[in-house]
Amino acid sequence: MHLELASAGGPVPLAALAVAGVALAPPTFQLRGGRPSDAAAIHALVEAHLDEGHLLPRTQSEIETHATRFVVATDGDRVVACAELAPLSSAVAEVRSLVVAREARSEGVGRQLVDDLVRRARVQGFHTLSAFTHGPAYFIRLGFSLVPHHWMREKIVADCQSCALFRRCGQSAVVRSLTDAGRGGRLVGA
Repeated sequence: MHLELASAGGPVPLAALAVAGVALAPPTFQLRGGRPSDAAAIHALVEAHLDEGHLLPRTQSEIETHATRFVVATDGDRVVACAELAPLSSAVAEVRSLVVAREARSEGVGRQLVDDLVRRARVQGFHTLSAFTHGPAYFIRLGFSLVPHHWMREKIVADCQSCALFRRCGQSAVVRSLTDAGRGGRLVGA
């Protein structure tokens, strides 16, 4: 949610207004599981943010097939953020297509999505949650650790080997252990 300030002429995050002493009601974002009927909105959200260079393109058909693996944040009837919990193996899942609409950024929506994916991954029995990202610092703040790419064999086999940017994508691998046993040791499955 952004408001336009006449003096600035551009959108201002609600968090910035709160720092400036402007009293505002908190955003009314709701998280829920994705549905096939959300596929067009999720696809549009991903497409609208491809120019930032942090997302891989997705087809609407692919999103519809995997819609129930997504968590979406809505503002009323509008999808303003999404993220997918994609299984890579029986032990490892990946955060994919994490995107928050520009007007909903700085409101904690991304953190809520990742927290929900962590909860869902634990419930589904995964031991490790991973992400390949151009922004590892964001994930590190959320409890992930930077690891060498070769620790993520599941991701390399599932997606990377067939990618045109294999070994030169510029992304960092991050993982978060979902079990107490993973702390202090190697975080991914054998």
